[in-house]
Amino acid sequence: MKKSFLLTIIGLLIIGVLSACSGKEASGNSKNSVLDRVEKSKVLKVGFEGTYPPFNFLNDDQKYDGFDVDISNEIAKRLGVKTEFVATKWDSLLGGLKSDKFDIIIGQMSVTEERKKSVDFTNPYVVTGSVLVTRKDTNNITKLEDIKGKNVGVGGGTTFEEVAKSVDGANVKLYKSVNDYIADLANKRLDVIINDQLLMSYNIKEKNLPIKITSDILNKDEIGMAVKKENGDFVEKVNTILADMKKDGTYNQIYKKWFGTEPLEK
Repeated sequence: MKKSFLLTIIGLLIIGVLSACSGKEASGNSKNSVLDRVEKSKVLKVGFEGTYPPFNFLNDDQKYDGFDVDISNEIAKRLGVKTEFVATKWDSLLGGLKSDKFDIIIGQMSVTEERKKSVDFTNPYVVTGSVLVTRKDTNNITKLEDIKGKNVGVGGGTTFEEVAKSVDGANVKLYKSVNDYIADLANKRLDVIINDQLLMSYNIKEKNLPIKITSDILNKDEIGMAVKKENGDFVEKVNTILADMKKDGTYNQIYKKWFGTEPLEK
């Protein structure tokens, strides 16, 4: 009986050790982790919309360009790998990340408590904020409360939707493409839109749009890179690279290239 009991205890200990090893693998330290996959394939697959200038878009040569592209390429360079960009609709980005369609989302995704339930984020790589945008001939919408009773265009599933819906009486209309609600604003189907101040400043200038920014920043947005859960080693690696880029001035060079100004700090 004693021998049988001893064998049982040994068996349970072995099972416990194996379970612990399995749990360690699941936490992102296994050979199947994102970091291991990137290092073995020598490719960093980056997910974004690909239709969001100046952050990520196809240029005249039909190659992906923009702030996010430059940041991605620099991270890949420091990882010793190449980049592969995977354009995906906004509402499919998180699903694509979880199903390993790409390794990381570098596509202007705001860090929110809700999103943190399903993915992990790196440290913020952009700090920006939302603003009100109207047609040039509109002068009575300058504060968030002014959107009450107005037709407001925002991207569905974005933090801009949350900002718009915080005002009772605002008629909030959801869109899949920022270009669509910019067009509806210009064509008087909307009274106002809410979007990122960097994005809107760039588009108004580059496209000579008949619209204008009419408010101060409504809420500060911290933009992070999203990574599949249980890949802490990969998140730590990217955070280290991002910190080094900021320290040696590379990040600021990329930022100034696209926005012509110093980065907004937290």
